[in-house]
Amino acid sequence: MSTTALARLRRHCLALPQAHEVLAWGEPTFRVRNKQFAMYAGPHHGAGRRSVWCKATPANQALLLAARPALYFKPAYVGRAGWIGVWLDVPGAWRVLPALLEDSYGLVAPKRLRAVPESAPPSRPVRGRRPSSSE
Repeated sequence: MSTTALARLRRHCLALPQAHEVLAWGEPTFRVRNKQFAMYAGPHHGAGRRSVWCKATPANQALLLAARPALYFKPAYVGRAGWIGVWLDVPGAWRVLPALLEDSYGLVAPKRLRAVPESAPPSRPVRGRRPSSSE
């Protein structure tokens, strides 16, 4: 599982603009410029389990921990700064992870890298707008 999980994590992280991988503390970390937004935590850092640590705000960390304590945890070292850990062996982890990685990336990436091109279609329907009869 470790190779597969790490390969899958790499695909998600490295698909983000200018993201790159750096080996630090014996584990792969993912960064944009020189700022880290995610870290793969193997058995050494994950108390025998594999996980991903993502940058988050303290408020989002608290919400996630309260919502699904079996999936999320406060990681060592960086948890006090709001980072959130995600256990990779819990069902549903890979459904939520891409959005968490994008949010984490958005917290550290330069504004111009976070900007969505105007020509790109919106990812969600615009609230309050109802399709016209011609649509």
